[in-house]
Order: sequence, then structure tokens, then C-alpha cells
Amino acid sequence: MNLEKETLATKNTLWDAIVIGSGIGGLVTATQLAAKGAKVLVLERYTIPGGSSGAFHREGYTFDVGASMIFGFGEKGYTNLLTRALYDVGEKCETVPDPVQLAYHLPNGMKVVVNKKFDQFIANLTSLFPHEELGIKAFYETCWKVFKCLDSMPLLSIEDPAYLAKVFFKAPLACLGLARWLPFNAGDIARRYIKDQNLLNFIDIECFCWSVMPAEKTPMINAGMVFSDRHAGGINYPKGGVGVIAEKLVKGLKANGGEIAYKSRVRKIILEGKKAIGVKLATGTEFYARTIISNATRWDTFGGEGIKEPLIEESDTPTSEKKWRGRYQPSPSFLSIHLGVNQDCIPQESHCHHLILNQWEEMEAEQGVAFISIPTLLDESLAPKDCHIVHAFTPSSLSEWKKLDPSNYAKKKQLDCNRLISKIEQVFPHLKDNIIHQEIGTPKSHRRFLGRHNGSYGPIPRMKLPGLLPMPFNSTAIEGLYCVGDSCFPGQGLNAVAFSGFACAHKIGAKLGINPWSLPN
Repeated sequence: MNLEKETLATKNTLWDAIVIGSGIGGLVTATQLAAKGAKVLVLERYTIPGGSSGAFHREGYTFDVGASMIFGFGEKGYTNLLTRALYDVGEKCETVPDPVQLAYHLPNGMKVVVNKKFDQFIANLTSLFPHEELGIKAFYETCWKVFKCLDSMPLLSIEDPAYLAKVFFKAPLACLGLARWLPFNAGDIARRYIKDQNLLNFIDIECFCWSVMPAEKTPMINAGMVFSDRHAGGINYPKGGVGVIAEKLVKGLKANGGEIAYKSRVRKIILEGKKAIGVKLATGTEFYARTIISNATRWDTFGGEGIKEPLIEESDTPTSEKKWRGRYQPSPSFLSIHLGVNQDCIPQESHCHHLILNQWEEMEAEQGVAFISIPTLLDESLAPKDCHIVHAFTPSSLSEWKKLDPSNYAKKKQLDCNRLISKIEQVFPHLKDNIIHQEIGTPKSHRRFLGRHNGSYGPIPRMKLPGLLPMPFNSTAIEGLYCVGDSCFPGQGLNAVAFSGFACAHKIGAKLGINPWSLPN
């Protein structure tokens, strides 16, 4: 869709829904609504869809913007949200199964490999902590209980009383079981069963690797999903790269009558009284809709944290959003490096995903944890012949970068890149001498290209909170305005934001009267 060539008649059209941003949460919302017959417009500030789940191309390499450890592509149950989202608009991703979720390289030479086979993972962990065998089994079996509750019911909007009544009638025990765990964090449950501090440290890093929070701040619902789904649906990489997911959702959106416009930066959400009725682009163009959905972060939408131009003026920001700011803060962003390397420096039997932490005390520190993805071990088509991709990233705050002049910024980029490469060489010792291509991204890069406040990965609690109970849902206190993505229940992660997309579309569908009466099969 080319806005510059658009006719006045189209500009004056009243859409059923306008989605601001084409991250996975926004695209799932848009495609679910379009599949139900709604007239949907997605406005994306960048040139490609997907946000942090997009991809970029350089000299024959296809680089994933974010991580390549993907949940939600299984075939059975209700937790395979990416499979479901694509299916609902007539699309499907060919995937490559990964037999190992992650290989941990931890302090004091501790190494843990998380195999897809649950029994094998438990055996590996028990061999390191034989005195905690009962505790290990009890904790991870509790995770399975949470997962089985989630996997036995259609995951839609828990804001909709009609949906809650239907799903309770369909699966009453699962609903009651799930409600039981809503107030708890993973750390609460782990400490019921486990005493060894090193094992508790391991569960902390298990949570941190996808939530960027230790177990005491990670909701048990989220932990139950991740720690079990990796052994159920498994980790499945989309052939062609992670960016294919967004591309196929866009294709499905268009096939179902929806539209997407790129290079379309939304500056303001237009209000009429206390109701959202449209959006205004940086170019001055205005679009109007019955509902507005923001896939921007909660800070970019409602302000706070020093944001100068939020989508909603501070004077119009609801009290509930100001309270949310008091409970949550932006997580760090990342320093990312995308490398093209000679194939020979990566042993053929290597695992695709690795995490390196040299000191437990460094877990939440600036650039303390290093994550590594080598997606070409699963899909060699992503790189030129005889080459691999090594994508590594480490948490880094914008405050470490934003006051540097260009010269010192460039120096810090290279210095920190070299430090990260040295960490990677703890696992792949000949990497540095085999680099063919190199791209470096900083928190400033993430802020610029992804349009996220401080380039943040998402919200984290300022303090220990009761599980998922304080997380906001999709509705806001402004009539007609909804939020979707990692600032909404249930939080960060590709499958989690896909859930928020299903929930948001269901809530809006109920308002528009387009939801089917029956629950999904």
C-alpha cells in the first residue's frame, strides 16, 4: 500500500481497526480480525514487517534481528500459537526441529544441555545435583501441570466474560488449575522444593534467558509454558529465517482483505473527547477507525521515562497507565553482533543455541550474559556456501551509549564487539580468525530501527510482584484504544506476544460483533 498514491476516498474510509506497528503481536491481531471479516490497516514505520522478529540481508546472508529460539510451532494442543495464527489466514511455515533448546556454559565449569526429550534433560540436571533429585522432579513437574492447563483450553481474551464462561464449561479443571498459579512467580515454586543455591541459580538463568528476569520476578504461568513447551511442541526454526513468520502473516493479512503500509510512522493517536478515533502520521496524513491498536511499547504509547512525544498526550494518559509505570520499568536493550564466518570454525555437531555466564553475580549486570545463535546449523540456506552465521547478543542499557560523540561511539562499538567475540571463543575458540562479515548493533540501533523506547526488550517489574496479576490486558481506559505486544499480559517472548494478539483480536471482535459463537477446536 502506497500512501502517497492513495486517493482521498481511501483516506476518508473508516477502518474497523488500525494497528500501529507490525511486530508479531500486532500482525496476529490484524490477521485474526481480517480473517473474521474486519477491515484492517497496519501502519509500520520501517520498510519491512516483524519488528524484533524481522530479518535483514547482507552479502548473501539472511540475519535474524532477534533470537532464533522459537516456541509456538508445534502441531498439537492450544499453545502452538504461531502455527494457529498462520493457519487461520491460510499460511504455514516449513520448520526445522532443533533437538536442543539451549546449551548453558555456566560458572565453575558447569554445563547443562536442555534436550527436547524431557527425561534426558532431567537426567542431565540430576547428574549434576544428585542430592536434589526429588526437588528437580517436583519443580519441573509443577511446570508441566501449568502447561497442561494452558494446553487444554483455547487461549483467547480473559477479559471477555462470555469466553470465560465457555472455556470454563469446556475445561473447568484446567481453568481452576491455571487460576491457582496466576499469583505466583517461578522463584516461589522453586524454593518450595529446592535448597541448593547453585541449582536455584540455574533456575534463575533458565528464566533470565527468555524473560531477562530472575525466577523470583518471572511469572509461574510463563515459566510453566516455556519449560514444558520446549519438550512438547519443541523448538522449531522457520526455514528461511525468523523474518518469514512476519512475511507470511502479511501475505495472509492481504489475502483476507487487510492492508499494510510501510514508512508510515504514527505520531499521534487522535482522540475525540475520551475516545480514540484515528491516527496522524508524521507526514500529516490522518486515518480513522472504529478501534485503534498500539503495538508500540506502553511507554511509546502513553509516555513516561522521559519520552517527549508519546502517541497519547500526558494530559490524556489514564491514571491506570501512570500506575503501571510505577510497577514496571524498561528492561535493558542489547548489544548485537551478526557474523558471517568460515564454516570450519563451527564443529558440525555443535548445538544451535548457547548461553555463557562466567559469574553468577553478573547475570543482571551490563553485558553480563552472552547469548549465541547459529541458525545455519538448522538452515544452511541462510548463508553463502561453506559459511555459517553467528548471531550473538548481550544485555546493554542505552544509558551506556547515548552521551557518546561519534568517535567514542564507534570505538565503544568495536571494543564491546571484540569483548563479546572473546566470550564466544570460550565455546568456539577459532572464531575471531574466521570472520568474513560483521554487523554491530547497539541499543541506539534497536531504538532507531525498531521504534522501541530505549531499544528495550520489554517491561520488567520494579519490585517483586504477584505473578501475572498486575500485568495489564489489551483494553485501556481510553475507549476504542487497545494495546498488544510484550507490554500486555502475558509479557515477553514470541509465543507470549502471539497470545496477546489472539486475546486482543478476540476482545475487539466481541465489540465489533464478528467473533464466532463456538470456541476454536
